[in-house]
Amino acid sequence: MSRILVIDDERSIRNTLKDILEYEKYQVELAEDGLQGLETLKNHDFDVVLCDIKMPGMDGIEVLQKIEELKPDTPVVMISGHGNIDTAVESIKKGAFDFIEKPLDLNRLLITIRNAMDKSTLITETKTLKKKVNKKYEIIGESAAIKKVKDMADRVAPTDARVLITGANGTGKELVARRLHDKSNRASGPFVEVNCAAIPSELIESELFGHEKGAFTSAIKQRKGKFEQANGGTLFLDEIGDMSLSAQAKVLRALQENEITRVGGDSPIKVDVRVVAATNKNLSEEIEKNNFREDLYHRLSVILIHVPDLNSRPEDIPLLADHFTEQICTEYGMPLKKLTPEAIAELQKIHWTGNIREFRNVIERLIILCDKTITAEDVLNFAAPLK
Repeated sequence: MSRILVIDDERSIRNTLKDILEYEKYQVELAEDGLQGLETLKNHDFDVVLCDIKMPGMDGIEVLQKIEELKPDTPVVMISGHGNIDTAVESIKKGAFDFIEKPLDLNRLLITIRNAMDKSTLITETKTLKKKVNKKYEIIGESAAIKKVKDMADRVAPTDARVLITGANGTGKELVARRLHDKSNRASGPFVEVNCAAIPSELIESELFGHEKGAFTSAIKQRKGKFEQANGGTLFLDEIGDMSLSAQAKVLRALQENEITRVGGDSPIKVDVRVVAATNKNLSEEIEKNNFREDLYHRLSVILIHVPDLNSRPEDIPLLADHFTEQICTEYGMPLKKLTPEAIAELQKIHWTGNIREFRNVIERLIILCDKTITAEDVLNFAAPLK
């Protein structure tokens, strides 16, 4: 049942609102002044607060500001018998969901409450969804090696320093990039990922910088590139060691000038983008082979973060197993399965050539093919081909 807090110094108003709202199947709490209302709000959660403006002691605007500090996601509807446009505007500016004048129009009041409830529900759902997304991209592990990665990412994240993430395939370089973004001042902006290895060399420039209509045969309309899409946020250039030399030259210029030019265009476009790059290649060797620009390497590698392979941190395997088991069982809508200590020990013996990606696949296979409790024998039977 939805809960509503009514803060009003007039007993008759409080009681009338309580009767009306309880008839509409809401659970209602009453407070006779701002201090009592705030105290009630400290101890309980409410879906909506109805607050009078003119009250002795602490007025409604002050109460509204305190609620914004205490429970910023709780919608507050201001009510007043002394309403005017200025008061209404001030209330909305201070964070109120809406403003209603006395005498209260019952229909408008109920509609406003329902709309406020919808907002409250939407905020809750958004938070839940964000938690799910954040959990999906969480870096799992407590080994010294992975703690070093997380600590470095957390220290660097609030800056705009460019970061080069190195490590073998499947180690979780994207997770580090997302952590850098989520803990940065750009977290509310876009996170745009480009897999440089998956885009043909003749298309990479159009993908990164966009193109103008008619720039080439299939350019039937103007298109924004990844740099523009990531404006105000983070651009993650994955597998940058596979980028063509011509594209590297343009990326270097974009980093130097903070501007790009679309393919077929003449006008430079300013962009505000933090670039995070990743590679599984040894870029020093690629520079010696003339496959990678040394000046671009130095631009990208202000901060270097190396992600260790799974074989170097077997102590993290129990945590990873629990994490992926819960995640996969939830995705499949099946009861949570458990791995025995012996099964974990067998997983720790495996040489993981595909790192975390391979490990997750094996856990998924075990969950699909095994009973509620996954044993050492199950691991030997179903993970053996990957040894």
